Amino acid sequence: MRPRKAVIPAGGWGTRFLPTTKSQPKEMLPLVDRPIIHYAVEEVVRCGAELVVIVSSLGKRAVEDYFDKNADLELFLERKGDTSLLHKVRQLADMADICYVRQKEQLGLGHAVLTAKQVVGNEPFMLVLPDDLFEQQERVLQRMADIFEQHQASVLAVRRVNEDQVSRYGIIEASSIGDRTYRVTSLVEKPKREEAPSNLAIMGRYILTPQVFEELENTSPGAGKEIQLTDGLRRLLSRQAIYAYEVEGDYYDAGTPLGWIKATIALALKHPEMGPEIREYLKSLVSVSRSDAC
Repeated sequence: MRPRKAVIPAGGWGTRFLPTTKSQPKEMLPLVDRPIIHYAVEEVVRCGAELVVIVSSLGKRAVEDYFDKNADLELFLERKGDTSLLHKVRQLADMADICYVRQKEQLGLGHAVLTAKQVVGNEPFMLVLPDDLFEQQERVLQRMADIFEQHQASVLAVRRVNEDQVSRYGIIEASSIGDRTYRVTSLVEKPKREEAPSNLAIMGRYILTPQVFEELENTSPGAGKEIQLTDGLRRLLSRQAIYAYEVEGDYYDAGTPLGWIKATIALALKHPEMGPEIREYLKSLVSVSRSDAC
């Protein structure tokens, strides 16, 4: 059985982007020609998600409006004769079957996942953190779904990071069982560099069994006084196997202002229409910068 439901957490304050996120959801920041959360929804739908559960919170109405039908805008575009934009706008409302649950307190990723329990029910589900984007896009989740189907156990996306970065991530200890595939033996949330069991960091893509909800309900607040998903997964590991898939290709972290800028540039360069002009523009900036330095 492959997962039919996907959970996308979008209830955080986005404090790293303040003051911008005081009035605008971080998930609605544009990455080239689409908001961040658009990429996540598109990815899970291409991987077979029949229902997308977005974990929302106070002040995130813009996310709901984005994927809703806007009759006034459609009428305006229709009268204007702009069929291309009209198609794009209508396509948003038809993208996926989406429902929203409210995270009334920002108590960590584990808590955000737990708020989706009643909608997900007793079945496996995809979990996608919209800040994390991969060059391979939905192929990451598709490969993880293959591993899940083979083992009927939770699967985590991981990527090797520099040793000085391990304290920013959930880190796994694992044994290799095949091509870029591991069986997890332990997990720790944001360890100190000298205490990290490896440099394999969990990277924003999960396929989880429903038993994780029970473990999260019994997980005490951990790092940052929040209910950490990694802590819940460590409890789950004591009763079920967990596997990991080491992601190939480039990775973009749009969760910080600098990371968002880097992701925007990288994706713009790959855009079929914008790419060539952006590349020339960046070359011109570098050229001017070198001239100024001289």
